[in-house]
Amino acid sequence: MNPIFDFFFGQYSEYSNLHIILEIIAVIFGLLSVSFARANNIWVYPTGIISTSIYVYLLLKWSLLGDMMINAYYFVMSVYGWYIWTRKVDQTHVTPISRTTSKEKVIEILIFVTTLFFVYIVYITFDKWNNWTAYIDTLTTAIFFVGMWLMARRKIENWIFWIVGDIISVPLYFYKGFTFTSFQYLLFTVIAIFGYLKWKKNLDNSPVIV
Repeated sequence: MNPIFDFFFGQYSEYSNLHIILEIIAVIFGLLSVSFARANNIWVYPTGIISTSIYVYLLLKWSLLGDMMINAYYFVMSVYGWYIWTRKVDQTHVTPISRTTSKEKVIEILIFVTTLFFVYIVYITFDKWNNWTAYIDTLTTAIFFVGMWLMARRKIENWIFWIVGDIISVPLYFYKGFTFTSFQYLLFTVIAIFGYLKWKKNLDNSPVIV
C-alpha cells in the first residue's frame, strides 16, 4: 500500500462500503450546496437537504453528536431558508442580501451560547464527554448554528461563521479518520471566502429597497 494513500485513506479499510459510498454522496451534494450558496442560488437548499440527511445518519454512527445535531438543524433551517429566499418583499423582489441588524446580533449571541450549553448537556447525557474532540465539536456546532441561521435570512455575515467553522473542522474530521469529509471542509473554506466576496459585491451594487 502506498504510504501517502494509507495515511489519508487507510482508516476506510474498517468501514463498510455503504458508509463510504454514503459519505462520498454527502460530500458531493454538500459541495454543490455551498457552490449554489456562493452563487446566491436557491438550489443551495434542495442539494443541502440531501447532504444533511445523509450526514445525520453517518454522524450518529461516528458518535459526533454535535455535528449530527448541526446537520439535523441544517435540514430544518434549509426548509426555513428555502421559504425566506423565495418570499417576496414586494411584487417584484424576493428577500435580498443584507447585513445583520443590532437586534439580529443579539440573537446571534443567544443562539451561540444556547447551542454551547445544549450540546454540552447532550454529550454529558450520552456519556460522550470523554475526548478533546467533544470540546471542538461543541464549539463548531455553535458556530455553524449561527451561520446557518444567518444564511437562511440571507445575511452576508453568514460567510464569516462558515469560514471559521470550516477551518476548525478540517483537522477535526481528519483526526477522527473521515478524510473525504475533511477535504470537503477544506474546499468549503475556499468556497466560503469567495462566497463572502461575491455576496459583498452583490450587496455593494444593489439598490436599497424601500
